[in-house]
Amino acid sequence: MSIRVLVIDDSALVRNLLKRILDQDPQIKVVGTAADAYIAREKIKKLHPDVLTLDVEMPKMDGITFLKNLMRLHPMPVVMVSSLTAKGAEVTLQALELGAIDFVTKPQGDFSGSLETAGEEIIHKIKTAAKANIRAAGRGRTSAPLSVEEKQSVDAILPASGKKRLSGSMPPLLAIGASTGGTEAIKDVLVELPADMPAIVITQHIPPGFSTAFAQRMNRLAALTVHEAEEGQQILPGHVYIAPGAQHLLVAANDKGYYCKLSNGPRVNRHKPSVDVLFRSVAQTAGRNATGVILTGMGDDGARSLLEMREAGARTIAQDEESSVVWGMPGMAVKQGAAEQILPLEKIPATLIYLLSGKSKSKQASGSLHRLRAAAATTPSFS
Repeated sequence: MSIRVLVIDDSALVRNLLKRILDQDPQIKVVGTAADAYIAREKIKKLHPDVLTLDVEMPKMDGITFLKNLMRLHPMPVVMVSSLTAKGAEVTLQALELGAIDFVTKPQGDFSGSLETAGEEIIHKIKTAAKANIRAAGRGRTSAPLSVEEKQSVDAILPASGKKRLSGSMPPLLAIGASTGGTEAIKDVLVELPADMPAIVITQHIPPGFSTAFAQRMNRLAALTVHEAEEGQQILPGHVYIAPGAQHLLVAANDKGYYCKLSNGPRVNRHKPSVDVLFRSVAQTAGRNATGVILTGMGDDGARSLLEMREAGARTIAQDEESSVVWGMPGMAVKQGAAEQILPLEKIPATLIYLLSGKSKSKQASGSLHRLRAAAATTPSFS
């Protein structure tokens, strides 16, 4: 059965290009296009699409206002189409907060040729969105990851190492990986953590420009100090380091402790940055001093190296299916035995505080520990 798609964009060129790209896949059928939100509203009622592509900037009613109304009155899977600008990044992150499943970026330069080149990504994200249902924290889940061709394994960036892991002399380190739905899942974790947490390193599948906006947004919302990671940057307690778009983030160690390494190597598991690259580097550098968390995302990036972290003595957590937008990455981690615990998103922050800040004297950490004990006695609900 075909996935029925409605394309919403004020540009006739973009509408035609997206229709041509999507119609190439036999599992997708573009049932209509709309130049503005008012036309789109009528076509949704008439055509009953499974997925929308929605332009961020439109006349009469902008994409964000339309998305707010849609999610309130008729929630359904939406893939945003965003420009590669600072404003476009900010608005797109807002759209993800409101419930959009994912986004694709409008290329610059040779617009027609570039969009055609991005066709595989667009098709893949439409299929992922179609599998999501809008339930968990305003969004949804899928039952299985999509099967895609693997570009490179983590060995292309960082070979496996059989050497003994570091002793307890290194400080604790938290590593988090996520993809589809991950920007909001990461936010939900970070805003609940106290400022005196151990250092945190994060890989979220996100393009350049968007990673900068994402890091800035997290820094505004969280008690922790959040950075977009830089080459050679020392990794400090109370700070968060997010992989920059189009660069792999690795953790290395020197006489001062951990520091960030960036790699421009090939994509791993079709991603750059890759969660597998980060997790393997953490397994090799921090060993049993680390804690790894894999959150919502399509595919299997991160699952293999989360297992390496667990085998190195690290504590490992996977987000559960019910609270995931896409239970691909965490689901594969569970299948491979990489996850020591499988938790709903709302229990992960308090669990991390319990594991990593048990000796913290901060009131915020103490309050979170009380929340952990209370949460452990109840089954979480999501509206």
